[in-house]
Amino acid sequence: MALWLGGKWRATALSLHAPSSRRRSFRSDAALEAITRAAEEKVPNVVLYNYPSFSGAFSALFAHLFHSRLSLPCLILPFSSVEPLRVEDFYVEGLDKCYLLDFVGLKGFASKLSQQSMCEVIAFDHRKSALPQINCSEDLRVTFNVNLEKSSSIAAYEYFSNKLANMMSFDVKATNLLNSEDRDRVETVLKYIEDADLHRWSITEIKAFRIGLGEWRSKLNCITNPYMYKQLLEISSADVVAKGNLYISSRQIAANKLLDKSFKVRLGRGFYGECLGVRADGNSDLSDEIGKQLSLKSATAGLSL
Repeated sequence: MALWLGGKWRATALSLHAPSSRRRSFRSDAALEAITRAAEEKVPNVVLYNYPSFSGAFSALFAHLFHSRLSLPCLILPFSSVEPLRVEDFYVEGLDKCYLLDFVGLKGFASKLSQQSMCEVIAFDHRKSALPQINCSEDLRVTFNVNLEKSSSIAAYEYFSNKLANMMSFDVKATNLLNSEDRDRVETVLKYIEDADLHRWSITEIKAFRIGLGEWRSKLNCITNPYMYKQLLEISSADVVAKGNLYISSRQIAANKLLDKSFKVRLGRGFYGECLGVRADGNSDLSDEIGKQLSLKSATAGLSL
């Protein structure tokens, strides 16, 4: 029996870890084969994006749109810290630019990549952990765009939008990274993502948005999901928030059913007072909802919290 006593679970949880051999490999054969093909074809542009990060995925989308608009060959790959791609993987002759989107890599990664391939490396990040990289790098071919007040996805969006506009100023239609029917929708999604990335939590429905967006995380690998860019363009913040609210509501309803059956528990045979408890067999995932409401219910009844 799992018992919630107005604040703490009185239960023992077992933590099961999958063997390391079963971990999903992100330095996959498919990624290495893609790099090999890029080397054979002398692809001049490589984009690595933080996976599974929404800022990283949207940044990759903007890089994809930029290179597609200009018909520039470009290899885009997810980059995960679980088993990251290595500098030595990128022996690509003719490599001109490499973008690191929503990450800067381990210490020295960007500089080593630049020195090995003699290419320009442009990185975007919004985390404080990226700041030491800026101070230790002396490679003039490496540019770190680290802004603690702006998410990587918005920074990348502005960067590729401005770069496209400067290169295609004679063609008004081509200067827009996003089509008019997509722009407002995508920019609204970016504002939600930034609110969470920078831990502002200023948007009223940010919790529902994060929950609703969660199901998309498994789709952020452009190698295993060739439709990623199209799907990202179609995400609607209103739909995501609605889905998140539905999930929150369903969990609260389930928690309320348990709370309706709450009972008094004597602490230390009553010496330490009483509090409310519930039987929550098989419902430990509702601990957050039950804990908050049970504490309030105990306080209202004048019992211990």
